[in-house]
Amino acid sequence: MRWSEQAIDTENASALPGLARLNNLITSVTTPEFAGVTFHEVVAKSALNRVPGGDSALPFGWTINPYRGCSHACVYCFARPTHEYLDLDGGDDFDRQIVVKVNVAEVLARELHRPTWQHHPVALGTNTDPYQRAEGRYRLMPGIIAALADSGTPFSILTKGTLLRRDLPLLAEAAQHVPVDLAVSIAVYDDELQQSVEPGTPTTSARLATVSAARELGLSCSVFMMPVLPYLTDGLDHLHAALAAVRDSGASSVMYSALHLKPGVKEWWFAWLEREHPELVSKYRSLYAQGTYAPTGYRSWLAGRLRPLLREYGLEKGQADPATGSMRSAALDDSTRSLRLMGLNGTGTGVTPGSPDLTIDTGRTPAPRAMIAHELPGGFRSQPRLF
Repeated sequence: MRWSEQAIDTENASALPGLARLNNLITSVTTPEFAGVTFHEVVAKSALNRVPGGDSALPFGWTINPYRGCSHACVYCFARPTHEYLDLDGGDDFDRQIVVKVNVAEVLARELHRPTWQHHPVALGTNTDPYQRAEGRYRLMPGIIAALADSGTPFSILTKGTLLRRDLPLLAEAAQHVPVDLAVSIAVYDDELQQSVEPGTPTTSARLATVSAARELGLSCSVFMMPVLPYLTDGLDHLHAALAAVRDSGASSVMYSALHLKPGVKEWWFAWLEREHPELVSKYRSLYAQGTYAPTGYRSWLAGRLRPLLREYGLEKGQADPATGSMRSAALDDSTRSLRLMGLNGTGTGVTPGSPDLTIDTGRTPAPRAMIAHELPGGFRSQPRLF
């Protein structure tokens, strides 16, 4: 249904600073189901974002962000400053003023079928979470997944949202056509701390169960133990509990890094710290006095602490994509398998998806694609999935 009674006057600049000036804003809505949260529905002009900073295999990356802002409300979220371009703050507004690109799947499908698209891996969840609570109603991800799989584009998804389980059958079908890499972000294994620092997220146990569900369907699914919070989650007791739980979930691998605090995030973090753990404020001010990142010495100490623990629990350390910060796509490490999944054979060495040296492989039984076809943008689901 479209919002009528709940729609906010989009001409009121005081109600929607920055957003009121957008010419692609459809409407802004509230609902009792999401108390205190306003959704700003916009028409996306593009879906794929190119980001620099890759490696020799691919010197840049591609991402998709169906939402801006995130109701998961993680205090440490590095994406908070992205809200400031709309004259919204990176604190409470980031948690409660959510921008929804209602036509993102349709726009993506058009972009993926351009002759110039080279089928490079695409990452979702690198900025804000594609499976935050609103996705249960807007239902943008099935169309995105179907468009990527249908076009032969490898992709990865990083999320804290257990709503990922809704789409696991679709993802399993997609993985028969393109490389699919999943990861669930689970940073805190103390329930009280988790609800304090990530108040809008599913519980740690629910996320671990999501990892197990993905693995049971044969999907690759890593755990991002990020960020490790100095003095809060870097103790041996916490790390032993965390790695044991990750092992028991069946995760493909685990990745970790220390907390980093960008300007705009640092202020929000310290406000939380002063409320919840005032005894740590001086330690954090000292640790992060030089800038965004924890000192090299702390990061080396953390790596030294975790390295033997990973061995003890039989866990593999995953690889990050230097451009997107998400997991490294399997498509970059096993090009032969990737081309075979996509129904393509490379006729030369070092061939990448989308290159001219590709021929269609007709010598295999076609994998099922009924769910992909059902969810493809342009079918009966092609209208924005509004509340």
